[in-house]
Order: sequence, then C-alpha cells, then structure tokens
Amino acid sequence: MKKIALHWQILIALVLGVVVGLQLTPTYEVTKESVSKLQSVQVFDKASKKKQHIETDIIENLKKLEGKDYHNDKAFEEALKSAIGNENVKKYRKTILKETEFQPVTYVSWMGDIFLRALKMVIVPLILSSIITGITNIGSGENLGRLGGKTLLYYLSTSVLAITTGLFFVNLIRPGVGAPTSSAGAVEGLDDARGSFGDTLINMIPTNVFESLSTGKMLSIIFFAIMFGYFITQIQQNYKDLLNDFFNAVFEVMMKITMFIIKFTPLGVLGLVANTIAEQAGDSQALGQMAGSLGWYMLTVILGLGTHFFIILPLIVKFIGKANPFAHLRNMTNPLLTAFSTSSSSATLPLSMETVEHKSGVSNKITSFTLPLGATINMDGTALYECVAAMFIAQAYGIELSIMQQIVVVMTALLASIGAAGIPMAGLVMISVILSAVGLPLEGLGMILAVDRILDMLRTTTNVWSDSCGAVIIGKSEGEELKV
Repeated sequence: MKKIALHWQILIALVLGVVVGLQLTPTYEVTKESVSKLQSVQVFDKASKKKQHIETDIIENLKKLEGKDYHNDKAFEEALKSAIGNENVKKYRKTILKETEFQPVTYVSWMGDIFLRALKMVIVPLILSSIITGITNIGSGENLGRLGGKTLLYYLSTSVLAITTGLFFVNLIRPGVGAPTSSAGAVEGLDDARGSFGDTLINMIPTNVFESLSTGKMLSIIFFAIMFGYFITQIQQNYKDLLNDFFNAVFEVMMKITMFIIKFTPLGVLGLVANTIAEQAGDSQALGQMAGSLGWYMLTVILGLGTHFFIILPLIVKFIGKANPFAHLRNMTNPLLTAFSTSSSSATLPLSMETVEHKSGVSNKITSFTLPLGATINMDGTALYECVAAMFIAQAYGIELSIMQQIVVVMTALLASIGAAGIPMAGLVMISVILSAVGLPLEGLGMILAVDRILDMLRTTTNVWSDSCGAVIIGKSEGEELKV
C-alpha cells in the first residue's frame, strides 16, 4: 500500500482538528488558586480610566463556584451571572476567564503540547550549531560580510514592501470606519514587555551566554554564534578542524532528531488545531465580533497577506532569484502547514531548514545562516498585520493620520518587527509601540484581541514563506545550482 505523503497527512489532520474542535467543548473550573490570583489582579476601569482591584464581595461570591466544572462557555457564563451579577460579568469576564483553570479539549490537545515542546527542544542547539557551521563554511570575513549584507537587504526590502501593501489595502477598504469601540480596554502586561529598538540592540549582546541559551533569547544566541563561528576561522588549523568537526557533528545529530519529530507533525497539528477551534467556538462573544465589524478588518489583513504571499514574493523569486517560485512553494508545503498550525516561526525553523536544503537545493552554508536569522528578525506578515491593526484602530476612533504619520507607522512597524523576537505577547507589544509613536489610544488593542489568534496563524505562515524565499534568492545570487 502506497504511503500517504506527509503534506496530505497534515492537511487531513487540519480538517480533523477543525471537526474535533467543534465537537469537543472546553472545560472551565474555578479553583481555590484561581480565586486567590484574582485578589491580586488589577483591572482597567473605563469610568475612572485607572486600574483597580476586583471588589472583595465579588471575590467572596466567586468562591461559591470553587471546585465545580462547566463544560461550555454558556454554562460557565450563566454560573458567573448567578454568582456576581450581569454587570460584573461584563466588566470582569475576560479577567476571570484568564485566571480560571481552563482545560481545552484535553482528549487531543496534549498531542499538540508534546509536539510543540519537542520542536522547541531542538531549536536552541539547532540554531547554535547551524549558524556556527554556516559561518565556518562561509570562510573569510569578506564572504561573511557579503552574505550578511545580501540577507539584511532582502529582509528590509520585503518587510517594507509588506507594510506598504498593508497600508494600501487599509486605506482602500477603511475597515475601521464605523467599527464600535465599546470592546476596547486596557491590555495587561504591555508596559512591562515593551522596550525601544535601542534596547533590543543592546540586549542582543548577552551578558551571560548560558543564560541566553537556557532562556531561548534568539537574538543573543545568534549574535554569539556569529562571533564564535567567525573566530573559529581565525585560530590554528588543528583547533579549527577540531571545532569544525564537533559542531558539524552536533548539527547532523540535531537534524536527525528533527526528522524524527517531523514524523509526528500530523498528530501535533490535530491537537493544536482542535485546541484553537474549541477556544474560538466556546467563546460566543468572539464569534459574534468576528461576524460583525471585525470581518472587514480580517478581510483587509488577509488580502494584504495574500498579495504579499502569492504575488510579491513569487515575483521577487522569479525575476531577482531566477528560480521557479511555485516549485519552491510545493516543496515548502509541510513547513508552511506547520507554521499555520503552530503560529511559531521558531518552532517551524527545523522543518524549514531541512526542506530548503534537501528539496529546494540551497546549500547548508546559506540555509544555516539565513533561516535562523530570518526566523528571528524577518517578519513580513507580522509587520503588515501591525500596520493594518494600527490604521484600523485610528479609523475606529475617527483619527485621520497624515501622510507623515503613516510614514511613521511604516518605519515603526519595520523597526518593531525586527525587535519582536523573544518578547512575550510580541504581536500586541509591537502594535502598542506603533500606537504610541503616532499618539493613538492603547485601549484600542482590546478591539482586535478576538481575532488575533486566527490572523496570527496566517501572518506566521507568511513570515516562514518569506524566509525560505530569501534563502533561495541568496543561494542563487551566490551561484548555486538549485533544484527549483
């Protein structure tokens, strides 16, 4: 019997994940620990425009729900209404849900969790060994400078094109005009997570490389790996050969482990997609918002991403890279489906490296340098999304941005996309940076939270596709014979 190709297995898993996610509803449980956490949480109050603690009598009433399970969103909301009243549910619902023990589709979601953990397990050693071997294979500092220059030029150019595309569609469709701002509210944790582009550059240099490795600070790891790889080329030949052999061996072992994990991609995709669908299906308010004013916003983002994905990047591959973009797209099916399912460029990196090297024919020295760097700083889809989101919020609040302010949005989105790597809540943090730059209200972020997860899947897929196109173009510019 002929074995089903992996990309078909992943597609089948995607469909099954949707079906399972719609059939199995999540479970909510109010535990003693979750009620205790709520006592210390501060919530944004629209009337006073300040953060304040939840009232003591509400906390006491929530204790009545401790130890009980609610098997869908509606049942949990009814229980909340009976305990604390309808007005308080409207006011505190999101905060309570955030702190509640939430068990999403536990029958299958564990497969997605294990798959993601396995991919994250190999990311740091794979990036470290691949960049060091890539740098040592490049050879001289002159070659490294040339390759680095091409890589950065590609990343900056495609990011600017993506942001400009998003700006065009958001000005054409104007999805924010007439959108209700009643759902807007403060998003916790942004002030702590946000940092300037200058801070990002400074933090790129690690004070303790072992801490960076253990916490997965990708920019710091890449900086150290480039330095380490370059100076391997500057030492005595016997030491150079020893370190080359060691890191090449580590890289080969990590790729073997990666290929083993890839075999379980369909099961991981099933768990992840079922989990995501169940969360959205369980939240009736989110679905209502999607069907309403946010529909035009989603359409704008999707049109922008689709134009960049299917038209702009293939044209660049065709006319600048002199390669067949659709042959390369067929090769990238597995990584792109995985990127869509996991919403993580870093988690998809092992699959991308294997595919670009072995299917599209780009050399190891190119893939091991460009792809890890791209997964960290090249975020075309994310930059486009941030630009559209900022403009949508401006339109919703009736704020007309001048041409100069829109240029500021473009430049800030570009810089924020470079500095987004390794930051918790990266997407929201990036939008908050842009909103602050042009004086827009941060409360507007609350309007787009309902659809952020779905659009995250699409923009991550675009990010990964752009990285792989960059590797093909740079490989071709270096005179390599590719399979596409």
